[in-house]
Amino acid sequence: MKTVWSGFCVAFSLYSAIPVPQLPWEKKTMRWALGFLPLVGVLAGALEVLWFWFCRETGAEAMFYAVFAALLPAAVSGGIHLDGFADTCDALCSFGEREKRLAILKDPHIGAFGVIWLAAFLLAEAACFAQIYRKPALLPLAAAGFALSRAVGGRKIVTIPCAKDSGLAYLFAEGSDKKAVSLTLAAEWLLGAAGLLLWAARRGVGTAVPLCLLLVLLWSAWHRRLCLRDFGGITGDLTGFFISTAELLTLAVSALGGLIL
Repeated sequence: MKTVWSGFCVAFSLYSAIPVPQLPWEKKTMRWALGFLPLVGVLAGALEVLWFWFCRETGAEAMFYAVFAALLPAAVSGGIHLDGFADTCDALCSFGEREKRLAILKDPHIGAFGVIWLAAFLLAEAACFAQIYRKPALLPLAAAGFALSRAVGGRKIVTIPCAKDSGLAYLFAEGSDKKAVSLTLAAEWLLGAAGLLLWAARRGVGTAVPLCLLLVLLWSAWHRRLCLRDFGGITGDLTGFFISTAELLTLAVSALGGLIL
């Protein structure tokens, strides 16, 4: 039980801005840490629903809701996944060799392409949230996307070879019980997907949910290929890139699906 609690604290201390007891990062405290990563997404999704409810009850404008809804996940995570998104955009847009791309990921400074694509990402998220505010039929799907994207993203760290023998991804991969964490994250994703499919069937919201789940899995497969081909494996930045883009993909399906329903 102590090991489980340690894993929870380590996961939230790194992957969220939520205050938790600070524990040393060592094998016995990190063994289960990645298994708790989706819980950060559960918290973000719950806060999104509460923010939506508050804005609806108070009659807030769609733009006011959407801008803060787009910033809320970054506030919960501390921006760690957006940092990975920006660094990965810089690396991909460099069109350099593998060593150059890995060096860009390691560089703590953000480049021009990272800034451009980060701004585009946040604008796209705000646009999706604004549309969801007008037609919220698929709001539960949008909220669940924050947890499901982390379940898939976290599993990559323990199933894809690391691109280098340093960094957070390597540290967590080596410190984790890889088989147990992989099974745990897969079970969490399946449980969330099953719950969404059941909700969709009861509410009669068509094929938006299964389509979204399929698109995320296809994007995950392409991302895996990208990591191995262009970087030689997974890194923390590449994981953050996947989580951020999977969240946006889910929001886009929720927004566009709401137009049809």
